[in-house]
Amino acid sequence: MGPALAETIRVASTTSTEASGLFDHILPAFTASTGIRVRVIAVGTGQAIRLARRGDADVLLVHHRPSEMAFVREGYGLQRYPLMYNDFVIVGPESDPAGIRGSADAVAALTKIGQAGAVFLSRGDDSGTHRRERSLWQAAGIAPSERAGWYREIGAGMGRTLNTAAAMPAYTLVDRGTWLSFGNRGPLRLLVEGDARLRNPYGAIAVDPKKHPHVKAAAARRFVAWLVSPAGQRAIGSFRIRGKVLFHPASPSSGG
Repeated sequence: MGPALAETIRVASTTSTEASGLFDHILPAFTASTGIRVRVIAVGTGQAIRLARRGDADVLLVHHRPSEMAFVREGYGLQRYPLMYNDFVIVGPESDPAGIRGSADAVAALTKIGQAGAVFLSRGDDSGTHRRERSLWQAAGIAPSERAGWYREIGAGMGRTLNTAAAMPAYTLVDRGTWLSFGNRGPLRLLVEGDARLRNPYGAIAVDPKKHPHVKAAAARRFVAWLVSPAGQRAIGSFRIRGKVLFHPASPSSGG
């Protein structure tokens, strides 16, 4: 297939995969081997799922497994394939007014933040990160509200949230990949990591053409198959910033 006739598929994905630079790293290899071009629509997980449900994307690549499984169960996606994972971390001011530095218990850390009334900045955008944050607050038995003063929702992607948190400064939850690639940290420091509840798996799903006959089903399936193949998994695992792996391969073909 010549370049002029190259097929283009749309992938609804998250701001974390786009902002980290992952797609810039892996997509050229896929296009070179298949001739298929990929247009990434980078939004929060909730919005990405809504786009795919409407048939405005050919592939869904997000990080909220319960929503992904519902997407497949309700007939919008063909099958969820485990793709990769990283983890979430809690970052905050170097001064650490809530005293959470060094904790490996994310729920206990959020409890301390709430008890201290220390400013916490939430994405507030129905992204996978926001959904995980809400589940952690729920586990802590806290229902944070902006009325409390210390809890602020910004309604934005991870990059803007981190920039605002650095300016305030404030605590926030961020995926490790975006944190590693973020250059404007200012007074922010990584304070909490290592809790199993912070593991952050990503899945890839081709939209079901039975639900939306216009989607580019063959090319979408080819892209998902490449992502979970040894070649795709090697491409994901080779993406590093400052020598650190941002996303760990999770397909059975990778041994992950």
